[in-house]
Amino acid sequence: MKKRLGTIMLAVTMVLSLSLAACSKSNETASVSNSPVPTSAATEKANSLKPYKLVMAFPGSTPKDLAAVNEEMSKYLKDKINATIELRPIDWGAWNDKTNLMFASNEQLDVMWTSSWMGLGQQVAKGQVIALDDLINSNGQGIKSIIDPAVVEGGKINGKVYGAVTNKEFASTRGIVMRKDLVEKYKIDVTQLKELKDFGPVFEKIKQNEPGMTPLQAEAGNSPVTQMLPFDSLGDGPGGLVRGTTDLKVVNMIGTPAYMDLAKLMRQWFEAGYVNKDAASRNDGVANAVKSGKAFSYAVAMKPGIELQESRNTGTPMVAIELTKPFMTTGDTTSSMLAIPTTSADPQRAMMFINLLFTDKTLINMLNWGLEGKHFVKGADGSIDYPTGVTAATSGYNLNQSWMFGNQMNTYLWKGEDPKLWDLYKKFNDSAEKSPALGFVFNPDSVKNEITAINNASQQYSGIVATGSLDPEKTIPQYLQKLEAAGVNKVIAEKQRQLDEWLKTKKK
Repeated sequence: MKKRLGTIMLAVTMVLSLSLAACSKSNETASVSNSPVPTSAATEKANSLKPYKLVMAFPGSTPKDLAAVNEEMSKYLKDKINATIELRPIDWGAWNDKTNLMFASNEQLDVMWTSSWMGLGQQVAKGQVIALDDLINSNGQGIKSIIDPAVVEGGKINGKVYGAVTNKEFASTRGIVMRKDLVEKYKIDVTQLKELKDFGPVFEKIKQNEPGMTPLQAEAGNSPVTQMLPFDSLGDGPGGLVRGTTDLKVVNMIGTPAYMDLAKLMRQWFEAGYVNKDAASRNDGVANAVKSGKAFSYAVAMKPGIELQESRNTGTPMVAIELTKPFMTTGDTTSSMLAIPTTSADPQRAMMFINLLFTDKTLINMLNWGLEGKHFVKGADGSIDYPTGVTAATSGYNLNQSWMFGNQMNTYLWKGEDPKLWDLYKKFNDSAEKSPALGFVFNPDSVKNEITAINNASQQYSGIVATGSLDPEKTIPQYLQKLEAAGVNKVIAEKQRQLDEWLKTKKK
């Protein structure tokens, strides 16, 4: 996936609220099932429905052939639910501003991508998205048959479901991806890259031998600092559990030695010229710099099949180096979802469409990969590839964001991907260390004003610290002062209170 395209923070909101996957071992089996499921009865009543145009927004670049895909999806949906569709990709860096503007102007929006690390809690608190419980019961039977109820529970806010959880992997590990051609050209021994600090000599080699190329592409929302922090953020706002903790004490991660150590390493690399100088002000996707031939590597959240995924993202073969072990938290059950905004004029139709993204293979693959014959071709073994003369770099429709939408287990596998990839996802989940707070959901309502103030204060510091742009030994103390003035201690105390109450119920 393009985590989350990674991913993981466009401002410190994401540094502080990034979370990974959560579900029990039995849940994982159900969650990655690719068994056929019946379509909702509502999809069989298209002729009785009034025509309706759906508008769907999600972060990502705008493909050249978007209009053609819109047209074909609309033809398909007309026969299913008597609807047409307008897909609206919005650049990652502009996502928050543009979606907030759409809400402020009461612009029609029927389906939108959301997540725990991109503001779902705030969207609920602001009344921007609606609860889906009744809609799922009436028009989301396919969703109910695929997503385990326990996984859905982890994504509830105030006891209600606000997003249809993408059926994908429910764990994550972290690492660095590098251009394979340069790894081979300079005979880089990848077996010696076991810790983040081991990459220093590799970056120096690239700097000395590839003039004009950035050894490590970073940006405010994606750097080794944001990717490698070892904690469970426990939902919206600051405060989390250090990975491996036994006392379940909620701490301010910005004040931990782990954060300082990562920031110092990034500062060292920034001063050495390994990191792009405009990193703190960028939010346009680290993979794009590799795609344009300007960068060698970047940090990424990993899972089975990540090398081929990032090779498609960049248009060049990539090598992935895993630096952490799989970890599960409640947050990843909400790391990718589809929500229905309050500005939808037909929430029932919106839910019918979402349900199809879970149950209809033709539709989900059209959304993910475009048009068969034009953007992909299917091989005899069922895998897909680019048509002759087309590459990841030249394709007119190359979203490569299947982790965002509906049932990823219904998407075609690409040539070269392991045909048992979905089974590998299950094994990946099974091997993950589980957070002791697995299943805990934080309710931010009582401290939403503080969280807003913290987010505003964080915008001043998160990017410059995460990218090494300023000395962290001077900047982090200032950062902590701003957070304290904004109410960070109150938010952490409220998280601790709720976590303690949750633990009591677990012991009963």
